[in-house]
Amino acid sequence: MSNEEPERPEMRKITDARTLRALAHPVRIALYEELALGGAMTATEVGELIGESATTCSFHLRQLAKYGFVEEAGGGHGRSRPWRLTSIGMSLYPGGDPEAQIASDAVLSMLRERQFARYQAWRQTRASYPPAWREAANDSEYLCYLTVEELRQMNTEVSEVMMRWSRLGARLEDPSRRPAGSLPVETLLMSHPIIAPKPGAEDT
Repeated sequence: MSNEEPERPEMRKITDARTLRALAHPVRIALYEELALGGAMTATEVGELIGESATTCSFHLRQLAKYGFVEEAGGGHGRSRPWRLTSIGMSLYPGGDPEAQIASDAVLSMLRERQFARYQAWRQTRASYPPAWREAANDSEYLCYLTVEELRQMNTEVSEVMMRWSRLGARLEDPSRRPAGSLPVETLLMSHPIIAPKPGAEDT
C-alpha cells in the first residue's frame, strides 16, 4: 500500500434517536447501500437498481439529505440530479437513550436482513463463480471462551485488520483505484456470548 494513497475519512458516528429513526426505513437503507457500492446516481438510476420509482427515491433521498446521509453531487436538475453519500460507513452509538436504542436496533435489523440475503444469494450462485473466487471466499465459525476484556481486545484487533483493507487506496470512493479483476467483497463479523452470565457475575 503506497504512502501516497489517501485513507478513507473516519466513519460517521450516529447517536441521536431522530437521525437513527430517519435511516430506519427499508428504501433508505437500500438507497444508502446502492450509493455506497455504485457511487453517485440519480433517483431514476438508483430506483432501477432497487425496484422503486424515481418519485419514491427522490422523496427518500431528500429525507436522507435532511439528516446528512447524502448530498447532491452536482449537475442535473429535478429527478435527474445525481446524489452521493456524504461519508462511507457509519457507527451507531445509541448510548443510554432508550429511543435511540430502539431506532438503532431497527436499523441493524434491516441491514443484517439485507446482508444475510446477499450471503444466501452467494451460496445459491457460487457455482457460477470461477474456482479461484470460490476457493478464496470464506465461511467459518470460531468458538472461544473469553472474558469481557478479551472479547473487547479481540474485536479491536480484528477491526484494525478489516479497516486496513477497507481503506486500501480509497477504492470504494474512487473506482479508478480498483485493481483489474477486483469485486466488491462483503465480510460480516459477529461476536457475542451464547450463554447468559450467572447472576452476580462480574461485568468488567
